[in-house]
Amino acid sequence: MEANALYKLAEQLGQVLSAAEYRLVTAESCTGGGIAKICTEVAGSSAWFDCAWVTYSNQSKQDLLGVSAQTLLEHGAVSEATVVEMVQGALKRAKAQVAIAVSGIAGPTGGTVYKPVGAVCIAWLIVGQEVQAKTFYFQGDRSKIRDSAVAEALRYLLSLLQ
Repeated sequence: MEANALYKLAEQLGQVLSAAEYRLVTAESCTGGGIAKICTEVAGSSAWFDCAWVTYSNQSKQDLLGVSAQTLLEHGAVSEATVVEMVQGALKRAKAQVAIAVSGIAGPTGGTVYKPVGAVCIAWLIVGQEVQAKTFYFQGDRSKIRDSAVAEALRYLLSLLQ
């Protein structure tokens, strides 16, 4: 997805969050802060974007977001169980009402038969609602997989809010 399309998604999300008087927090692994970056490129995003964590290592997921060592051991970093704990930890630690968490394998290495390159788990949480989590299998190189994850995270959050 091209940068302009990502920007338009972030801009649209900002309008919806602003109208609801919600603020967003992100907890990112494989996207390396890509969701936070595109959101904060939108002028005025300080009104609806609170903060972000880039927790690339398992230890940082535990220390900064409260992901349990047991979850990481049983399910791995790239799992719906992990992103659910990431999104819950992010929302708990921020001054926000909406959270996104993402963890995946952007490649070109690191994939397995069960979790191939392009496997990305994303979770969304809106205060007062149930956590939503999905696993995606994106195609392309590292950059395309990361951009696809950012786009899907924003697109699905928009659908939840509308």
